[in-house]
Amino acid sequence: MERIAIDMDDVIADPLSKHLALFNKRYNENISIKDLEGKYLTEVRPELHQEILDILAEPTFFRDLDIIADSQEVIKELSQHYEVFIATAAMELPSSFTSKYEWLKEHFSFLNERNFIFCGDKSIIKADYLIDDSPRNFMGFEGQGILFTNPYNLHVTDYVRVNNWQEVREFFLK
Repeated sequence: MERIAIDMDDVIADPLSKHLALFNKRYNENISIKDLEGKYLTEVRPELHQEILDILAEPTFFRDLDIIADSQEVIKELSQHYEVFIATAAMELPSSFTSKYEWLKEHFSFLNERNFIFCGDKSIIKADYLIDDSPRNFMGFEGQGILFTNPYNLHVTDYVRVNNWQEVREFFLK
């Protein structure tokens, strides 16, 4: 059976909306998702780089994220035909581990928890496909990288792209 590794953040969970809302409230800003087209929040407000990262480092930040539309249903379908793993770069934010694990157990309990991978470098993952929002995670990955669209990666053209979970379904279950 072929393996699909799926990133958590900005692919099945939506930290971007929460992050932007918290940032705007704390720093009296009005930055929109549209303002992030082709760039990260740290590029829009470089003078607040550390403060932006500190929001993500809060231990419970990842616990109550919204689910990306249709991800649960499509991943359930995929798991009937593929080995599915959720791979998240939790080592960049070690304080996120517990919240991410609890979130996955709550929203993706149909997957075996042994298929949750908490790592730093995703090139170590042995899978046929990696669905991720960050092209840097395809560096060294031996399978096929599939870029999941987000505002900050709109100008990246080097990879197969999917814009939503319906397109993921179409790609894998045609």
